[in-house]
Amino acid sequence: MALSLYVLHLFYKFKVLVLVTLCLMVLWATFSYFVDSRQEISKAKDMVQDFRMVTSLVYSQKEEKFESIAEVPTVKFQGPCPALSPYLQCSALQRVAILIPHRNREKHLLYLLEHLHPFLQRQQLDYGIYVIHQAGSTKFNRAKLLNVGYLEALKEASWDCFIFHDVDLVPENDFNIYMCDRQPKHLVVGRNNTGYRLRYSGYFGGVTALTRDQFSKVNGFSNNYWGWGGEDDDLRIRVEMQKMKVVRPSAAVARYTMIFHKRDHGNEENAERMKLLRQVSRTWKRDGLNSCSYKLLSVEHNPLYINITVDFSMQPKIS
Repeated sequence: MALSLYVLHLFYKFKVLVLVTLCLMVLWATFSYFVDSRQEISKAKDMVQDFRMVTSLVYSQKEEKFESIAEVPTVKFQGPCPALSPYLQCSALQRVAILIPHRNREKHLLYLLEHLHPFLQRQQLDYGIYVIHQAGSTKFNRAKLLNVGYLEALKEASWDCFIFHDVDLVPENDFNIYMCDRQPKHLVVGRNNTGYRLRYSGYFGGVTALTRDQFSKVNGFSNNYWGWGGEDDDLRIRVEMQKMKVVRPSAAVARYTMIFHKRDHGNEENAERMKLLRQVSRTWKRDGLNSCSYKLLSVEHNPLYINITVDFSMQPKIS
């Protein structure tokens, strides 16, 4: 009899231990859920805050300056968007031209366009995409192609903002807003092949955004960079000489995937680039938009982009 009571007593203690263990597990699971939820809410708030900071600037076409919005409405996510967007009657803050220099990179171009159009549409931008194709066998001149794109795009529309965009860089984050700022803006803070870190402190390449006034003030890009390298640093020097400052979005937002490729034939490294960079202070006024000569072969309006084909028949001598 005593043994039976002892066994029952042990069984009762075991049941109590199981119940206490289950209660602790439930409490731990509940605690973990609330901690994770608070972290996700914090991340979401940070993303919304980044978006508000970008959209808190309105570009005034008449006064050629930016004005701050007094109040930014609270963003509330209430389920799927309606079939008919309530914003269809609003006007975009800026008219944005995307300029893409190109030669022999059709696969990269198609891949970029497939991602870029929905990306820009989600940002509700009034935009146009211009692909500036260099014909002929002359060495590739990215900077001069971008000057051509700027000049030809302005013949078609009064664009406020210009995005100078490499064909092999695909934006990863919708909050990396493709609009211009009070200062020239560099949009590629990090990319996959550099561990999402800035390549070097003065890097101003890949994707940049300048207003029409900013780009005109620096006389555009130099036309003398034949082959790879140097033209972006040249533009940064021009920007700094005009007492402007390069601004960037946060590193968490300005992220890109670079499409891997080998260096193109005709785009070999420019051995003259360091010499050219030392001359910027005395050449920028006469080397740029005001000296950009080219032969326009065609302007084709395709459904997804406008293709501008030009020929640079001979390389100018470096002065």
